[in-house]
Amino acid sequence: MRLLIVEDERRLARSLAQGLTAEGFAVDVVHNGTDGLHRATEHEYDLIILDIMLPGLNGYRVCAALRAAGDETPILMLTAKDGEYDEAEGLDTGADDYLTKPFSYVVLVARVRALLRRRGRGAAPELRVGDLVVDRGARRVVYAGVETSLTAKEFAVLEHLASRAGEVVSKAEILEHSWDFAYDGDPNIVEVYVSALRRKLGASLIVTVRGAGYRLVAPRG
Repeated sequence: MRLLIVEDERRLARSLAQGLTAEGFAVDVVHNGTDGLHRATEHEYDLIILDIMLPGLNGYRVCAALRAAGDETPILMLTAKDGEYDEAEGLDTGADDYLTKPFSYVVLVARVRALLRRRGRGAAPELRVGDLVVDRGARRVVYAGVETSLTAKEFAVLEHLASRAGEVVSKAEILEHSWDFAYDGDPNIVEVYVSALRRKLGASLIVTVRGAGYRLVAPRG
């Protein structure tokens, strides 16, 4: 899943990005409201972590602009301000949740996962394809009754393929979903993770469509 962090405190933004990347998310970071609104408008995200006190446009205005444009991406607002009025204002502009600084990173991750579970895109908490079960909430993978341990990036790649089961998914699409916007490495890194998934889950799970990409078929055991 792809997240956008809009936070002008660069050390905090960097820390959040590193932690969430380790959790398996693809994370983009910008440091002002104008860039945040532009990035959120131009690219599709599963969730936005949005600070309120931002240079350019503040978080309230960014959130309101996105909602006015019909964008229903879940938004978790962050602020150093405290008080019922501030929280009400944030939620009135269309934010889905609100977290006051300083906050526990564990709490933030829990809030992020809760928002993703109920996000308004109709995503099921579990993906089932044949004998393959991908549990997004618990980050568990079971195939033919056997639970398999995956790295965060392996899980991200598998989750995207499972969400598009039966379709051909290009390397570019997998990169866009599972790596952050700034990634400029070798796109063949996708092959490395597909190979790892085949080793762990079975060679027939993911079919290579030459010149086009990959298709997850998950035949029954």
